[in-house]
Amino acid sequence: MSASRPLRFAATLLASAALLGAAALPATAADYPDAYRSAVVIGQVQYDSPGWDNGTNRSLNAEWVEVRNTSRHAVSLTGYTLSDSDGNRYRFQRTWLRGHDSILVHTGIGRDNDRDVYQDRRNYVWDNNDAATLRDDRGRWIDTRSWGRHHR
Repeated sequence: MSASRPLRFAATLLASAALLGAAALPATAADYPDAYRSAVVIGQVQYDSPGWDNGTNRSLNAEWVEVRNTSRHAVSLTGYTLSDSDGNRYRFQRTWLRGHDSILVHTGIGRDNDRDVYQDRRNYVWDNNDAATLRDDRGRWIDTRSWGRHHR
C-alpha cells in the first residue's frame, strides 16, 4: 500500500506538469479560425522614383514593391493582387515565388521574369502618401505596407 502512494504522487505531478505546459504554449493560427496567415508578405517599397519624376519608362520602373516569400516552400502568386489607396491594381499572372525569395513589381513596361514583373503602366502608381495592399487569389487580405500620412 505504501508503494502506491509515490506512484500516485508521480502521476499527479506529471499530469499537473502537462496541464501547465499546455497552458504555456503560444497561440497559433489554428486557435483563431478567422485569422489567415500567409508566408507571402510585402517587403520593401520604392515609392518615390529616384531622380526627377519625368515619366519615362526608366523612371516608372524605378518605383516598385517587393513581394517576399518567408517560407522555404514555393508559392504560386497567380491571381494575387497588389493595389494602392487609389484603387490601382496589379494581378499576378502565372507567377511562382521560390522559398525565401522575392520579386519586384515595377510600375512601368518591361518583360516579366523570375525576379521582376511589370504593371505595364504609363503613369506613376505609388504616391508619397500611399499604401500597398496584397491580397491572395481569393481576395483575402495578406499584408499592407503604408507610408506618408497613410502610415499607421
